[in-house]
Amino acid sequence: MTRLSADERREQLVDAAIRVMVRDGVAKATTRAIAAEAGVPLGVFHYCFRSKEELLQSVIESITERALPPTTAEPDQAEAGPEEIIRATLHGYWEQVRARPAEQMVTYELTQYALRQPGLTEVARRQYQHYLAVYRAYLEAIAGLAGISWTVPVPVLARYGLSLMDGLTLNWLIDRDDAQAAAALDEYAAYLVGVAGPR
Repeated sequence: MTRLSADERREQLVDAAIRVMVRDGVAKATTRAIAAEAGVPLGVFHYCFRSKEELLQSVIESITERALPPTTAEPDQAEAGPEEIIRATLHGYWEQVRARPAEQMVTYELTQYALRQPGLTEVARRQYQHYLAVYRAYLEAIAGLAGISWTVPVPVLARYGLSLMDGLTLNWLIDRDDAQAAAALDEYAAYLVGVAGPR
């Protein structure tokens, strides 16, 4: 077995867990199945994670991180105005969603699984707390990139945006209607432009 640091081993197990969940569903992602997928003894799993709850939280964070494109200016954005930057950033995020639909499905399944399992409700609560924190930071990064400020309090804007994007993603996973999803995304971009003010 290759010698890896604890952080590398945790990352290996999280990736294995995502593969198992995508292939077999969250309920079948046992610690034994995840360790087998990663090609490590079961003891390695228990060394890296104190509980399955800790692993599930790491899975959520990993999938969220993969879905977010970098909020840095590209050469063609250097002269772009706030509207173009907001729209391009949202569409950049959406391309990440479209590139990994199976992982997006896992996030919804994880929420339902956690809510139904005794002792795991906290995972679902922390899942959406994490989403809100990430989305808030994302809005702040967009504002910095576009040279604007938000006229709506960022915590409120983050919750509104998360709810909208969460629903848009779920709808798209069901019908895979790219045209309607893009139109809704453009409408949301127009809303954000409307609540953007000077820096």
